[in-house]
Amino acid sequence: MFGILKKREKIFCIGFNKTGTTTLAKVLEDFGYRLADQDQSERLFRYWKERNFKPIIEFCKKADAFQDIPFSLPFTFQVLHFAYPHAKFILTVRDSEEEWYESLYRYHVNLFGDGKTVTEEDLQNAKHIWKGWAFEVNQHRYHPPKGEPYHKETLIKSYKTHNYIVEEYFHDKPDSFIKINVAKKEDYFRLAQFLNKKPLYDDFPWLNRSK
Repeated sequence: MFGILKKREKIFCIGFNKTGTTTLAKVLEDFGYRLADQDQSERLFRYWKERNFKPIIEFCKKADAFQDIPFSLPFTFQVLHFAYPHAKFILTVRDSEEEWYESLYRYHVNLFGDGKTVTEEDLQNAKHIWKGWAFEVNQHRYHPPKGEPYHKETLIKSYKTHNYIVEEYFHDKPDSFIKINVAKKEDYFRLAQFLNKKPLYDDFPWLNRSK
């Protein structure tokens, strides 16, 4: 499949968007890790759709830490764990799946919609990354019913399934994996210990909070 790459410290943030990934990126940057360019990362979605992970693995040579798409998409973390067996994986979660859904929906309503709602047509016309990228991601990640891109039950099931699979995969690999909630102060210190870093502040610097 893919060859195992030489030992290098890599950090992969594999929690869904709107689980505090922007906050986590800030923490990692302050710890001295080089973060991958977000726009370049999201363009790798075209390869993920084809299950072509070689360009994603190659991209990971450019930085130390990676977040969001395609790293939070299904199958990616397993491939990266094989390619980078000494990497550390961080799963970010919210207090509840309901809270995650509401945060994601509000964010996308403002980013892609009219401030009140967001439709398939809005996603198809959104020019983030490339026109229609938002729609493609929505369809391939969540597989919602036609015409209901934010079907609540479907999205929540996807969120819960992802977290379950991640935790099951890493359940016997404590040196490689941690699950955190950036709303919990104690998790900042758990993360610092996991990364063998000295804490720089007393809590997570929560960024990009949904209004």
